[in-house]
Amino acid sequence: MSEPDLELASRRAIYQYVADKPGIHFRRLLDGLDYAQGTLQYQLRWLVDAGLIEVSDDGQYTRYYPAAEFDEADRTVMNALRREYSRRILAHLLADGPLTTSELSDRLDKAQSTISWHLSNLTDAGLVTKERDGRRVIYEVTDADRVTYLYTIHRQSFTDRVVDRLLDLWEGY
Repeated sequence: MSEPDLELASRRAIYQYVADKPGIHFRRLLDGLDYAQGTLQYQLRWLVDAGLIEVSDDGQYTRYYPAAEFDEADRTVMNALRREYSRRILAHLLADGPLTTSELSDRLDKAQSTISWHLSNLTDAGLVTKERDGRRVIYEVTDADRVTYLYTIHRQSFTDRVVDRLLDLWEGY
C-alpha cells in the first residue's frame, strides 16, 4: 500500500476500520464511521478497485477484509464469527462439543429451527461436520484450531461476552 493510495483521510479511516474489524459489513461500517452513505460506498469501491480491500459474500452480507491478510478459509471462518448465533454455536461446540441441535438449542435458549438453520449454514461453509447417531445428529467443529485462532486474534472486534467466557473455559483445558 503506497502513500498516495491512502492520501485522503476518509480512505485511511475506512481502511483502518476494516483492518480493525475484518469481516465487517456495510451497515456496521456506516454505523461506526461518520460518513454519508454515498461517500462510504464510493470510497469502499475505490479501495476494492485499488486492491487494498477484498470483498467476501456470506450469503446475507457483503463483508470487507484488508487485502492479502485473509485467505478464503479464514474469510469463511470470519464471516461465520461475525454472525452472533453462528459465533455462539461455534463457541459451544468448541467448549463442550460435539453437540446435537437440541443440546445447542437448550444452551442458547433459541428454537431448534433457528439453531438448525445456523448449523446448516455452518455445515455448508465446511466449518462444522455432522454425523448421524441413530435419530440424533451430532455436530462438531471441523478446524477447531483455525476458528479458535481467528477468534482469539480478532476478539476485540467482537462484542459478545458470553462467547468470550466459553472460549476462556475451553482454552483453560
